[in-house]
Amino acid sequence: MTATLEAIQADITTLDVDAVVNAANSSLLGGGGVDGAIHRAAGPGLVEACRRLGGCPTGEARLTPGFALPARYVIHVVGAVWRGGDQGEAQLLAGCYRNALRLAAGHDLRSIAFPAISTGIYGYPPEQAANIAVATVREEIAHLPSIERVLFCCFSPADLARYRDLLP
Repeated sequence: MTATLEAIQADITTLDVDAVVNAANSSLLGGGGVDGAIHRAAGPGLVEACRRLGGCPTGEARLTPGFALPARYVIHVVGAVWRGGDQGEAQLLAGCYRNALRLAAGHDLRSIAFPAISTGIYGYPPEQAANIAVATVREEIAHLPSIERVLFCCFSPADLARYRDLLP
């Protein structure tokens, strides 16, 4: 069975999926944007769980419970900071998607929602980030049959249009 890939415009903290992906900073202790929203919605248990993880390197992924979120789990990834495109940013960003999916599959999770990782304060060009996200997810789910549904949760109408153009 092939996973369903879908782009939606929604508040990621409201999604009833097995895991939402948090575009975190390396401390995992909360920040702005989607990271702050997920931490606020999940409640104080999330920061305590993250503190026990001791951080996360760029491109890697860590799992915590979802606490007060509808999602059972939060998969925290640290996106690539855009430095012009010739500092390995694409590989690091692809690693976020790849490692989040592998972590989800390793915990037998079936549905996962991704925000547009690295496109906020980290400055990644949104079109390039979307291309990397969709290509990496398509490539990875071919090897992860347990993943049934992948949502690209878009914040803006422009992001939604960008992702829908890339999906069948």
